Amino acid sequence: MEQNQRSLYAGHFLDCVVTPIFKILSANMKSNADHINKRNYDDFNEFFWSRDCLQYRYSCEDPNERTDSEDPNNRLTAPLPGEMQQPITVGMLNAPKTFLEKRSWLRGVMALSRVIEWHIVTFYLLAVVAFSHDLVWGWVVTLEVASGVFWIFNALSIIWALLEVWASYPGIHLAGTSIFGSVFVLVARFLILVYQTLYLMWTYGPSKGSYLGIEADSTFWWWQYVWLSLLCMIPYIVEAVTNLVPSITTKLFTSRNDYIQTFLNILFPISRLYTAKEMHESFKHTTVYVFFWATLIAWKLYFSYVFEVYSMVLPTIELTDDFANYPEQSFIKMSLLLGLRWLPQFIVYCIDMSIWYSVWQAFAGTSVGFSDHLGDIRSMKDIRNSFGRAPEHFCSKMLSPDAGSRRGSSASILNFGASEGSLDSRRQSLSNPNLGKEGQSLLGNDPHKLQGYVNRLLDVRIQKWVMFSTVWNEVIDHFRTEDLISNKERDYLKFSRFDGFSQAIYLPVFQTAGVVEEALDLLEGQMVDDYQPTDNELFKPILNHVTMRTAIAEVWELGSHVLLKLLGPVHNDDAVFIINYVMKWVENGTMSDHMKIAKIRGIVNGLVGLVNVLKGVSRRKPALQRRSTGRKKSIAKPTGPPAKGIRRSISAGALSAGNVAQQTPLVQAQKKDENVVIVDALRDQTRDKCRAFVNSLKGIMNASDREGKEVMDRLTFALSMENGFFWDDAYASDALDDLSRSDIFKSVLTKLQGLVACHPDEVEPKSKEARRRLTFFVNSLFMDMPNAPSIHDMFSWNVLTPYYKETVTLNKSELESRSDALGVSTMLYLQTLFKPDWANFLERMGLQDEEKVWSKEVATETRQWASIRAQTLNRTVSGMMYFEKALRLLANLERLDDDTTNDLMGEKFGYIVSCQVYGQMKKDQDPKAEDIDDLMHRYPHLRIAYIDAARINRSGEMGFYSCLVKSNGNGGIQEIYRVRLPGNPILGEGKPENQNHAMIFSRGEFVQTIDMNQEGYFEEALKMRNALQEFAKRDGPMPTTILGLREHIFTGSVSSLANYMALQETSFVTLGQRVLTKPLCIRLHYGHPDVFDKLFFITRGGISKSSKGINLSEDIFAGYNNAIRGGQVAFKEYLQVGKGRDVGMSQIYQFEAKLSQGAGEQSLSRDVYRLCQRLDFSRLLSYYFGGIGHYFSNVLTVITIYVVVYLMAILALYDLEKIGDRLITPMGTIQMLLGGLGLLHTIPLFSTLGVERGWWASLQELIQVFATGGPLHFMFHIQTKANYMTQTILVGGAKYRPTGRGFVTQHTPMDELYRFFASSHLYLGVEMGAGLVIMGFYSEAKQYFGRTWSLWLASLSFIASPFWFNPLTFDWNMVTADYVKWVSWMRGHAGGASRSWSMWWSEETSFYSKMPLTSKGWFIIKAILYLTVAEGIARSDLARADTTLNKPIVGVSVMVASIVILFICWWLLSMVEHLMPYPVRRTIGILIAVGLMVSILTVFIEDSNFIRYGFAAYYGIGAMCQVGLLFGSKFVKKFYFIHDLVCGHIIFIPLFVLAVLQIPHHIQTWLLYHNALSSDVVVSNILRYARKSQESGGTSAPNEDLVEQISELRKIVQKQEQMIENLGSGNVSATSGMKQNPSTDAIASLIKAPSQDKMNIETQPGAYNVMGGSMGGRTMSASNLDVWGEMALGDSAVSQGGYQSAQSYQPTTAPRTGDFEFTSPSAMPPR
Repeated sequence: MEQNQRSLYAGHFLDCVVTPIFKILSANMKSNADHINKRNYDDFNEFFWSRDCLQYRYSCEDPNERTDSEDPNNRLTAPLPGEMQQPITVGMLNAPKTFLEKRSWLRGVMALSRVIEWHIVTFYLLAVVAFSHDLVWGWVVTLEVASGVFWIFNALSIIWALLEVWASYPGIHLAGTSIFGSVFVLVARFLILVYQTLYLMWTYGPSKGSYLGIEADSTFWWWQYVWLSLLCMIPYIVEAVTNLVPSITTKLFTSRNDYIQTFLNILFPISRLYTAKEMHESFKHTTVYVFFWATLIAWKLYFSYVFEVYSMVLPTIELTDDFANYPEQSFIKMSLLLGLRWLPQFIVYCIDMSIWYSVWQAFAGTSVGFSDHLGDIRSMKDIRNSFGRAPEHFCSKMLSPDAGSRRGSSASILNFGASEGSLDSRRQSLSNPNLGKEGQSLLGNDPHKLQGYVNRLLDVRIQKWVMFSTVWNEVIDHFRTEDLISNKERDYLKFSRFDGFSQAIYLPVFQTAGVVEEALDLLEGQMVDDYQPTDNELFKPILNHVTMRTAIAEVWELGSHVLLKLLGPVHNDDAVFIINYVMKWVENGTMSDHMKIAKIRGIVNGLVGLVNVLKGVSRRKPALQRRSTGRKKSIAKPTGPPAKGIRRSISAGALSAGNVAQQTPLVQAQKKDENVVIVDALRDQTRDKCRAFVNSLKGIMNASDREGKEVMDRLTFALSMENGFFWDDAYASDALDDLSRSDIFKSVLTKLQGLVACHPDEVEPKSKEARRRLTFFVNSLFMDMPNAPSIHDMFSWNVLTPYYKETVTLNKSELESRSDALGVSTMLYLQTLFKPDWANFLERMGLQDEEKVWSKEVATETRQWASIRAQTLNRTVSGMMYFEKALRLLANLERLDDDTTNDLMGEKFGYIVSCQVYGQMKKDQDPKAEDIDDLMHRYPHLRIAYIDAARINRSGEMGFYSCLVKSNGNGGIQEIYRVRLPGNPILGEGKPENQNHAMIFSRGEFVQTIDMNQEGYFEEALKMRNALQEFAKRDGPMPTTILGLREHIFTGSVSSLANYMALQETSFVTLGQRVLTKPLCIRLHYGHPDVFDKLFFITRGGISKSSKGINLSEDIFAGYNNAIRGGQVAFKEYLQVGKGRDVGMSQIYQFEAKLSQGAGEQSLSRDVYRLCQRLDFSRLLSYYFGGIGHYFSNVLTVITIYVVVYLMAILALYDLEKIGDRLITPMGTIQMLLGGLGLLHTIPLFSTLGVERGWWASLQELIQVFATGGPLHFMFHIQTKANYMTQTILVGGAKYRPTGRGFVTQHTPMDELYRFFASSHLYLGVEMGAGLVIMGFYSEAKQYFGRTWSLWLASLSFIASPFWFNPLTFDWNMVTADYVKWVSWMRGHAGGASRSWSMWWSEETSFYSKMPLTSKGWFIIKAILYLTVAEGIARSDLARADTTLNKPIVGVSVMVASIVILFICWWLLSMVEHLMPYPVRRTIGILIAVGLMVSILTVFIEDSNFIRYGFAAYYGIGAMCQVGLLFGSKFVKKFYFIHDLVCGHIIFIPLFVLAVLQIPHHIQTWLLYHNALSSDVVVSNILRYARKSQESGGTSAPNEDLVEQISELRKIVQKQEQMIENLGSGNVSATSGMKQNPSTDAIASLIKAPSQDKMNIETQPGAYNVMGGSMGGRTMSASNLDVWGEMALGDSAVSQGGYQSAQSYQPTTAPRTGDFEFTSPSAMPPR
């Protein structure tokens, strides 16, 4: 054994095994060759699947070179057995590609062959049925014709087999069995096809004939055809069975039987693959998705038959009839016409199934959504209705069974330690009150008896409420920390806890507000004159309503506490006496006997008045010394009712004694003159309200009743006491002073005010985001989620975020930077867009002056506030680290100690941000590195992984390392790991490579991938351990390996375009994913925030494929990999993660381009091919229409539009619209389908919003989208997707496009828009418009608009969308400025593509000459179309004139010659103009231009035929230029320059006209006004004024010029509103009917108030300076609370936080110094 041991140094394996392999990979990945000419990661990976790899040794070390001075005989260093084989690098160098990603549409056709085959076959069968109906065939003939489908099947099979050969040659090494199987199938099917063709010919030949020596009729030959066809249909029959029962295929592929495997290896080579063997679903799931597709297909076939197939039967019969019955009819012409007429019908037949899929998807998604209880709670009202059930669901699902069980219900919820302090100036404890006789008779003076009494209240239900309230309050505190709500709203939303009171918790004000009013209405509704109900009848509805019963109990307890505290010790005995009497009446059910229930509203109104006056206590400044002497007159002790029998629900606060005042010594004992007048307005108002309240109490008592009379006497006596609250000024003022010092009294008062004086609408959060998150959280509690295990037993997981160089935290310079055009800083933009949040921030920071936001104390918080409202790394990290906070809170609820909790945090959760270039940032002293460090210091459990490069020798060779760092807790950064790498790991696509290198640092069982444009929510983080339990479930034969989670798009309010993007994404990431999961069972991985089973993936290829180009959309390949390797995907919607999307036109354009290019690359990949070959047919349809088929459908849609336009134009040009002399039948059906059915694509969006927001709100949203031009946007991007997918498949060039995530809302110059969109959209739009105009000139058919409206809409969307969504497009000054810039750009010759049309055109068209010949064929077809149109125009009668009758004055030939000469002069001038002085050059240029214009006009006037010739020449030259472009001819550039001049003026002329009219400018302003995009339109000038005002002096008075300017601007706004109103569109803000969003309100506020107006922010009574605290006793952050100790009532050792006096302050206008550049990306997307 010793001889086989090697003494290896550290890093030996890396140097001798990994590095050589890496070098080979690196050389291939860095190659610029196309896919088929270089090997990617998959090729090398699959090399190791083959047996060939076993012929090599894994190490590249030469065993013969090993020497050892101590081993002269080389006994220890001699080669081991097998070490003389060649190293593995030799095998890798010689390894062939295992899959050819040929750049052709045929790759996609091969992958989707079954889908294409199905469409062809069913279309043929529908056509047979249609012809059978019109030609009245019998069933025999129909059957014979329909049997032609067998021939189609066989022919298509041969085509697919030939494509397999094409896809494998050259370069793919195939096994001999595979080659034999392919040849055998081809030969056999070809022979069968030959005989099928002969049999069919003889079937339709003469009825009697002799063929092959056999004389038989047609029926005989048809049966021969059928029997032969059945032979080749056997594979289809078997496949049909396996499609219905997919598990059969899995059993066959995994069978160990040699005969089965031999058969599969020969006929199904794909079965030889290591992957794609187990991909079936359970029979139950299969039945559901087969039913889904069976119903959809049945409807699709019926609809297509009626509207697409049957409508073509009559024209076809007429054409063939003319050919058969009239001489001189060309068969080729007839066939061509038939093909042209049927082609668009077939393409639409292939497209429309995607439309019906959208409809079925909407129905299925709605059904599944309702069954999952999505949208059950949509509003705060729904929360209130379900709030009583929430704790039960919360505790049963989100807490483990042992939560709180270690101490159970014996927990102490009261504090008796004097050291823990009382809450007022006299250290008065509510836990041990002086009760007087009545109170002592109830519980006595023994505090332990009171403790035992309260403990009995804490049954299991109370435990659940306490735990739920803890979590709820923590959620609300985080809302406040994020500034979504104000202090007042926070207090309204939180549970209250009052030290020493009877209840552990009190319901939030938002839950109980208005409930007392409802109870009064119930009581008054039962009071009738002739009937006096008993107490049981009267109060039964209230007692049965849990919230109402609780609210009234709270009013009683808190109201009693307020009155006892207010009246003080002098009136204590009287108050307790009355309280006990009332409690006795309640206990005995005799209230209606002693009281006039009908007058109870008066008491409530009196209490409301008293509470409203007492709000002034929070602003009261108490006197330094007491005013009263403390003397107390002796009072007769009236006999009270017996104490026994009183309900135990009596408030502990109501048991306060009257002797407490004697416990507090006077500050200064001295004699006071009783006649001294003490001025105290609050005292006088309070006494008035209190006196009114007492009188209302007297009025409700029944004077004829003895006990009622006694209560009235007590009340009368209290009102008349000279030394009491009502007459002793000093005593009353001191009482109010005492109350002003008591924080608990203020909190109780706030709670009581919410109970009796607030309407439900007043206590709801105003923030739309806060309402959305609260409703989703509460709704999710009632959804089906797995029960949570304990923290010890839960699964562990890591979150992984890839990061490159994006913004980490916005700094002051970034926030204050301004754009040149607007002078609007990012800070000002955010303050405007999130105005309520900004006010909440100032309140939280305690700032009354906005100028102090950049002071040293709050600058960090200001940066944080802005950063979490942009798409920054800070926002993502802050959100993801809520997972740790949530786990700590849950651990606290489970009674884990701090040490155990800290240990579990590192074990169960980890967050790794893979900051690829962090090391380089540190070296460059990039501020972003410091921001990343700050994040690590703020979150100690955050880890940063990065790639470090260091020079390792003098020659400059670099060494690369994967590093992991964290904060050391002392302000420094500590390196945890440093792993040496064989080289720079970024070889392929940057993002997945960055993600992969950090995987080694993850320690959890699962990995959640989070993008840098996402955010987390604290309340959602609480549910993560529930979500992880989904992996323990198994719903089907395959294990769950990916868990998909719901996303919320948070960028929808930034602009109208952002809103469209958000709605589109919302539909896809919710309803779309929901349906793909259930019932279709084909959801893959479409991006973050999915959770992966890490062990499954790291042993099966990883979570991110990263080969350059082909894996551009790296997310989806994880899904492909998961599917073909036997994993299953779940998707749950009870947990959501925020996500940002692109917000500007150019950003969205680049994003769609990136996705489309990714889809194009996918269609070439092995993953898609293998997936499509192995899925059963129903799941294949689901994958196609729910995934990549969306992009294919967009391509087919644009092709259809293009074909239809030219078809109608050519038919009109060549007078072929009518068939013979028959009436013209307009081909309007296809256009109606294209336009009308396209609207059905909105149904999924409607359903998505309907389920979650309600159907009416969903309809309003859709109306707003349509009214603001949404259809133009969506149609525009159909062409974006089609263009880039086509370009990628034909040419390549796919690459990652960093779109940026900033706020892009500034007006974009037209030259920039032209560069961006000319090639992809504008040219096509102009070309389609020209075709439709030609068709209109020549068409003799009617219904022009009905036939072309959808085509005009498409053309308009391609041309107008970039300009419609560009603010100020129709402003005259902007149009003129844009035109000057555009002309300057057209004439430029240097400065790059952004300054020169010539350079832009060269870059834009560079790919044409590099295209393969097969790809050029598509453009040659386009050139043929142009020539066809040119010929049609030239031979038409348009502007035809007879020059023999009207001799031209000037010879046309002379003018043509002069035009040619002038063009030559123009060319010569361009060659020598740099040598001429400017005046000469300018003069000659003008003369030539005038000469050309005059000559051309003269030709057209003298001979109108030249108008026709000119149009024909335009198309003819277009064809010539198209061909010249393909083969690199430079002469075509001049013609394209003229073409761009024409296209540019086609766009600019309407813009000038609309700008002159002015009305369109106002309409655009108004329509975009409801979206933040319009902020630039009117508000930009006002914002510019705000900047000038600040710079001119800040708080000083603005100068007169600026005042005049703002006045004029406001007049402009009013003028616009008035103009819109005059147009009948209504008021901009009130009658528009549009749904406003937060950005709308923010922008509107800027317009309505000039910037010199001072901001007015009120701090509510009892508002906190800082977070933490509540309106009740000792509410604090629950993360640190002891649940079963002092948690129930709070920890009195924790201070409440200082209350501020409520006051209105008027800060000076903040210096919105800062600059934000609202610019679109300057670079045009590369082609």
